[in-house]
Amino acid sequence: MTDLPIRADLLIHGAALVATVDDDRRELAGGWVAITDGLISGVGDSTDPMPDAERIIDAGGCLVTPGLVNTHHHLFQNLTRAYPPMTSAPLFGWLQSLYPLWTAAIDEEAEYLAAWIGLAELALSGCTTSSDHHYLHPVRAGDLLGAEIQAAVDLGMRFHPTYASMSVGESDGGLPPDDAVRDEDDILAESQRAVERHHDRSHGAMVRVALAPCSPFSVSEDLMIRSAELAERLDVRLHTHLAENSEDDEYAIATFGMRPVDYYEHCGWMSDRSWGAHVVMPNPDEVARLGAAGVGIAHCPSSNMILSSGIAPVVDLRHAGCHVGLGCDGSSSADSASLWQEARLAMLQGKLKSGADAMDARTALEISTRGGAGCLGRIGEIGELSVGAVGDIAVWKLDGPIFAGVLDDLIEGWLRTGPHSAWHTVVAGRLVVESGLLVAPDLDEKLAAHAAAARRFQPTD
Repeated sequence: MTDLPIRADLLIHGAALVATVDDDRRELAGGWVAITDGLISGVGDSTDPMPDAERIIDAGGCLVTPGLVNTHHHLFQNLTRAYPPMTSAPLFGWLQSLYPLWTAAIDEEAEYLAAWIGLAELALSGCTTSSDHHYLHPVRAGDLLGAEIQAAVDLGMRFHPTYASMSVGESDGGLPPDDAVRDEDDILAESQRAVERHHDRSHGAMVRVALAPCSPFSVSEDLMIRSAELAERLDVRLHTHLAENSEDDEYAIATFGMRPVDYYEHCGWMSDRSWGAHVVMPNPDEVARLGAAGVGIAHCPSSNMILSSGIAPVVDLRHAGCHVGLGCDGSSSADSASLWQEARLAMLQGKLKSGADAMDARTALEISTRGGAGCLGRIGEIGELSVGAVGDIAVWKLDGPIFAGVLDDLIEGWLRTGPHSAWHTVVAGRLVVESGLLVAPDLDEKLAAHAAAARRFQPTD
């Protein structure tokens, strides 16, 4: 407990347990959290004096955690959820069936709707910060990055999107169709403009931007290298898909004469500025090198299973020194965008791959909060409940039949049994989800517009 503000803006008190995930990993019975001007101004247990507040939320019977952090997504893909032609395809076939649909139909309105709905879904699962890897920028489509940032602003979510890109089409040996790729000089110019226009460097920023060439099979070696140089010059982060599955491995070896992690290093990406999505296929030497460099990993358990990519060696990557966060991945591959579900699957997959005692609920909670902060370069700012960190909080009800029988270990109970959705989700001290419902008043209107947009993306012939 620290010196208290005279009066906080929001006080959440009386929790069954506050899991701070701070430097000391404190767990506070009867705990409370105070937020002032969007930042946490006090944290304590039942014995510590609390400040008065403009608004007070009783968290009796609830678990309070930091807001969850999503480190990899493709928000636009919820416009092609469960689309029948791709539901049984592995990665490359899945992409080749969807690239033409996305490229033909995407525009600013569709991007805004997809982002708004996708971020709303994440908020309902206790997520307060999300990245997005938006790599599709057809020339005629407009300002798609600006559209999704506006959706995050309107909803009140903290957002760390990437200006992503594809530059190598089918005619040059890449996977995407030629009309989905862009000129590399244009990509780099747009990347710089995106950072200059949207990237907020201040503590507690609601919007930051990273650079994200899509993948080894959709951009050139030159673009990978120049993007890393630009990110260093602009002092922003780097993101891409890395070692996602056996097809990814085979493509890298056939095209570049090296494995994906070697190529990543060859292009100047092996640093703590970067985080890679999936990282399912690294060998032990590559795991050690990734860890030594401090590379972040966006672990995407649902997507990795649906596309039959495999199970990432998350336990080994963490032990090697990588920041491992969670990603729900695109809603055409993972379909659901629930960070709680991804945390549970991360725990289960960790046990399956590395042993029953290798992963527990506390580790999965840390991956879904503090680990995500590490991927985004925001440790001490997001993903923990400590004074000076952002006021991003998830409150989880621990009652009903699904929680019956859980008596002592509330964190294990939370992830093993449920709840599947947050009761309250708070971003910068403002409620985005209250009593299990989205605060934004126009959900039904947005859903109807999103359904109309989805029909444009999914041919019925």
